[in-house]
Amino acid sequence: MYISKGHANLAACVGIVKTGVWLISTGLVLTNLTDYWNLFTYLAGYGIGTLLGMQIENMISIGHVIVRLIMPGDPQPVISNLSKLGYGMTRIEGQGSFTNTVNIIFMIVPRTELGRLLGVISKEYPYILYTIEDVRNIKDGARIFYKDPRCKILGFFGL
Repeated sequence: MYISKGHANLAACVGIVKTGVWLISTGLVLTNLTDYWNLFTYLAGYGIGTLLGMQIENMISIGHVIVRLIMPGDPQPVISNLSKLGYGMTRIEGQGSFTNTVNIIFMIVPRTELGRLLGVISKEYPYILYTIEDVRNIKDGARIFYKDPRCKILGFFGL
């Protein structure tokens, strides 16, 4: 997952730890295949490790996402409110099959800010349809959100 998001250094570090855990756990199971508790524990650990890894990845929230807001009517109140919160946006007009005019607002948002944004949208604008997609790369130096520059050490790991 980190490789697909352009974080090769972090992927290498996670791969080393993952391989070490796998070698140790597999070695313990293969040395005693007649002990079914070892096999069961290995299988349970694999499943729990997968779930924990997904939770940790969500907590780390590396990368950016594209959020598309699709709404009928005047988008200016939404744009004004989200701009005050520091989100940058691009607006495009279009036509929908059930309404004459729809507005599509594109936003590139750090994943760490996605929960905050969705909270605002869900609470204040429940009628807005939104979609979210991962972003692989963003032009270096592009300012997409009002945020302090990253620490160089954390930047090495993609954080």
